[in-house]
Amino acid sequence: MVTNTALQGKIALVAGATRGAGRAIAVQLGAAGATVYVTGRTTREHVSEVGRATETVEETAELVTAAGGEGIAVPTDHLDVDRVRALVARIDEDHGRLDILVNDVWGGEHLIVWNTKMWDTDLEGGLRMLELGVRSHIITSSCVLPLLVRNPGGLVVEVTDGTAETNRRFRENFYYDLTKSAPIRMAFALGEDLKSVGCSAVCVTPGFLRSEQMLDTFGVREENWREAIAGQPHFAIAESPVYVGRAVAALAADPERARWNGQSLSSGQLAKEYGFTDADGSRPDAWGYFEDVVYGGGAGTAEDYR
Repeated sequence: MVTNTALQGKIALVAGATRGAGRAIAVQLGAAGATVYVTGRTTREHVSEVGRATETVEETAELVTAAGGEGIAVPTDHLDVDRVRALVARIDEDHGRLDILVNDVWGGEHLIVWNTKMWDTDLEGGLRMLELGVRSHIITSSCVLPLLVRNPGGLVVEVTDGTAETNRRFRENFYYDLTKSAPIRMAFALGEDLKSVGCSAVCVTPGFLRSEQMLDTFGVREENWREAIAGQPHFAIAESPVYVGRAVAALAADPERARWNGQSLSSGQLAKEYGFTDADGSRPDAWGYFEDVVYGGGAGTAEDYR
């Protein structure tokens, strides 16, 4: 398990930390002692196109600090190159280094139209998905990596939905498929570039995530989330954002993390490797469940994979 001093003295940037996986990753890095810059577009004064005023980047920074780290909120649109460069300049001025970059920028769920052919899908909406989930990651890495590679041992974590194995299958929407497959390849390519300078990159995915937005979709809260299983049986394998947060913190604290360079990893896979659990003490392997049972037709229930 990661101790509360495992990342003491480390400087992290979690890009896209307003809610969901990004927020949880930032908090768990803070719980391990890191200083964490957190970015997002929704603030207490401004709501992004996602349309959720219930989570803000300032609140995320406060949660990081409450967990034991130092949270620093820097409202940033990662499609704005000048804003991202200003963010990097601030981190450089404050600390002169960056040890961990988590690229979790997204916010395109409202654009997805499931079960619709590519040619019947709104082109502008589809291209916006690619901007939010691919172009933003490229801009961030381009601007941030010159600072991160100053010192060996730097870690880049690309966050997506699905492993390389599961994303061989069609993700039910042309643009979503491209958007969520791209970070897997980004991590591989960045890993190739980074290994010669002593740094590494990985892609990490949560399983069936009980994000704030997903809980709202099912009309439940974290305290009673199992009530949603009646309407969506596969929700039984769902995991809290804490799980992927602990996964990234464990990776960042591992002195041998370069062994994962370029790979696609899941929260469930990393839990088996590092021994952490979800907030409720379970150890769900959502993608294993989907591969074996849902797609593979094998015997078993979600509880067998927890």
